[in-house]
Amino acid sequence: MELRQIWTLYVHELRSALRERSIVVFSIIIPLVLYPGLLWAGLAAFSFVEGQAERIALEVGVHGLPDRHQSLLDTLDVADRLSAQEWVGSSEEGREEISRGGLDVLVEFVPPDDEGGALEHNFRLRITYHGARDRSRTAREAVESVVDSYREGWIDEARQELGVDAAVWADFRVIQDDLTTAEEGTRFLLGLMVPFLTLIVVALATFYPAIDATAGERERGTWETLMTVAAPRANVATAKYLYVATLGAVGGLLNMIALTLSLRWIFQPVLGAEGQDMIQGGIPLGAFPIIAAGTVLLGLFVAAGMLIFAVFARNFKEGQSMVTPFYIAVILPAIFLQSPDIEFTTALALAPVVNVALLIREAIMGSIPPLQSALTLGSMAVCVALSVVFAQWVMRREEVLVGSQRGGLGGFLRRRVRGRRREA
Repeated sequence: MELRQIWTLYVHELRSALRERSIVVFSIIIPLVLYPGLLWAGLAAFSFVEGQAERIALEVGVHGLPDRHQSLLDTLDVADRLSAQEWVGSSEEGREEISRGGLDVLVEFVPPDDEGGALEHNFRLRITYHGARDRSRTAREAVESVVDSYREGWIDEARQELGVDAAVWADFRVIQDDLTTAEEGTRFLLGLMVPFLTLIVVALATFYPAIDATAGERERGTWETLMTVAAPRANVATAKYLYVATLGAVGGLLNMIALTLSLRWIFQPVLGAEGQDMIQGGIPLGAFPIIAAGTVLLGLFVAAGMLIFAVFARNFKEGQSMVTPFYIAVILPAIFLQSPDIEFTTALALAPVVNVALLIREAIMGSIPPLQSALTLGSMAVCVALSVVFAQWVMRREEVLVGSQRGGLGGFLRRRVRGRRREA
């Protein structure tokens, strides 16, 4: 294996790739610009929809309102987004109106139980709503908040009328104290987004280059010419592999950098100008080396897998259909990694692809477990070595190089197994 030949072929592949619009778009532009832009657009649209929804009044009906608690109706009516009025129909009619969508919530006063009846003017409420409608659920939450506040004030008045001292009453209070700093909150957001998008971007950034380097060459009629150059086929395969892996790793790193630099801009539609102070800092500098190492190993592994499937295709369309199952298998773990409660255990540190995503998350959070980190990098290095050896073995087969192999990787392996059995 001559490094100079590999370097020459590698540079040639990169230069050729930069002339292909689809490769430049999916390997460079999308990781750098589109995903941050899509996140911003999604959050802006969400903020717009929320703003429009807040302008819609939520209809609340109050049934069986006692004279002593007439002020509750006024309190509900002046509450944000609530439009309350006394319901003069029956309870059954109110339920039917909720089912039709004409009413969002029905608040019914019902007599207290025997023990509660000892307190004069005491009351219980039944709140009827439609759980399948977002408006009704939102109205229920708003009504519960108003009722809790009203009942607390009414109990305090009853206490004063009974002459019970405040110190004796000893009201129970819950005070929340969030110790999360703005920098920790920013790392939390990045820890949720960066691993998820890194898997997607690395897979996407290697998808088109892998197909173009194999099926695309065959479709353009340059594959046979490339196989006749004065270089061993192993060097040609190595150069193609390194070229695909480079674009995958670069795409993942560009996406991470773009998200870090544009996080404040991305969340501006939701947080507004006053909430921009909540976004501070970013990925710790000490985490970049291990994140970069994990991303590079992920790119090396995914590139080998893409080439193994794409090398059997005779044209670009066929290559897409052959590589897509592997592409889905790579990004599928991203769906299950969105929960921050998933613990980075030793067992998960040995699971390919998943371990890199969890390692990136832990590094962004600022806690890098030494054992899991070593296991992740070591196991991924082993997976990369095995996948490269397997890819080299596949790409050296004559029937694969000339394109006479039919049926993809599965058919190729079945034919090899049957040939070994016949030889035995």
